[in-house]
This record gives sequence, C-alpha cells and structure tokens, in this order.
Amino acid sequence: MRPAHPGDADALTELDHTTWSTLHAVMPRPQPPFDPFFDADHRPEDYLVADLGDGRPVGYIRLGFPSRLACNTHVRQIQGLVVAETARGRGVARALLRAACDEARRQGAIRITLHVLGHNKPARTLYESEGFAVEGVLPGEFRLDGRYVDDVFMGRRLSGGGTPF
Repeated sequence: MRPAHPGDADALTELDHTTWSTLHAVMPRPQPPFDPFFDADHRPEDYLVADLGDGRPVGYIRLGFPSRLACNTHVRQIQGLVVAETARGRGVARALLRAACDEARRQGAIRITLHVLGHNKPARTLYESEGFAVEGVLPGEFRLDGRYVDDVFMGRRLSGGGTPF
C-alpha cells in the first residue's frame, strides 16, 4: 500500500474503466473522452494504491470527508474501492480497507463510514468481516439494470481517542 501520486492517473483511469459494473457503480458506464482521474475534489492524497511490487496499481481506495461541515471532521468516509480482476482473491481489498482505517486514525478520525449497494454481497461480506455494521438502508434507492437496488450505509468506530457513541 502506498499513497497515490499524480503519475498514477492513467493507470487508475484504466482500472476504473475495466472494473466498471452495476454491482458497485450507480453512474452510467464512462465514455470517452474521459474526465481526468484527479481534480480539485479527487486529489492524489485522497487515495491509497495497491501494487504488487512493480509500481503499477492493481487497486485503490479513496478516503474523504462525508461532508464539508466542521462538526463532522471526526469522521472519514470510504468513497471508492476498486481492485483489478487479475488481483482479486489475493487480499488486496482487505489490505486497502485496513490501510484506509489506519490512515483515517492517523488523521484523527474516530469513525469511518461507507455506502455499498445492497446486492454487492462480496463487498458487504468484506466490510462486515472488518467490523463495519449496517447503520441504515435506503430501500430501492437506485434502479440499475432494470432492478431497484438498496443503498446500504455502514460504519464502524475506529479504536483510540474520542468519546464512545
């Protein structure tokens, strides 16, 4: 695991496009010309990247704030987790998730949250195994491939600091 750097943009763009699926994406499949991967709201420092030793990313996780409110700065939110098909089943997603929790703690967060689509059983199983619990469900929030899909909100406390809730 390592922080992303600007030179990762092309590889991360390709990773996004090759892994796109309605299992996890609510936006339509991206079409050329593609927007830049990094921009003012998606900075390299918001991403952790997994590579298998050759420097080429095989996965990433994006860690951000759930809102711009000062009263919410003790919380971080996972806002994207992608692993290349060729790297799946090797613990990459779990390592990225743990690294994001460590980074959130390092930044002073005491809580971390995420959204996951209700039909994404592999992701939900991973999150639950890492201590995330379902905290809310928006039934039928999205219509994907002709089906209504729930938006599931999950969260967990990060150890250390802060007042228990």
